[in-house]
Amino acid sequence: MFEVNRSIALLRPQAPFLAWLKSLPGGIDPRLTLAELAAGGNALLIPAADDYDDARHFVQQRYRELFEAELADWCEDQSLWPQNLSPNLFQQWFQLEIHPVVTDLAAEPLEREAFAPLDLDGKTE
Repeated sequence: MFEVNRSIALLRPQAPFLAWLKSLPGGIDPRLTLAELAAGGNALLIPAADDYDDARHFVQQRYRELFEAELADWCEDQSLWPQNLSPNLFQQWFQLEIHPVVTDLAAEPLEREAFAPLDLDGKTE
């Protein structure tokens, strides 16, 4: 067991995000609950954080990239996204949780792979 030099930020979708999902054409299961959606929220490794405000600031500086990734996970048609992806809207749509200590229980070493967005429509970027 090893402690790693990272903290975790969890993005928990909130009611406005769920409402947007349910408004999309072709929609999702209308019975999807906020609890079910939040249970599958993304976990982000961030620099080790001793201070909650510093960790929050680190994530908020990247709000647009994170917001776009969350929206694209559900809908690639950007015309269906909210018009103004502001920091305020990000805070309304996602609750941020910071977990300062990350303990690695796996025997295998950590590996890194460059993030590549999903290409659902077959286009290359």
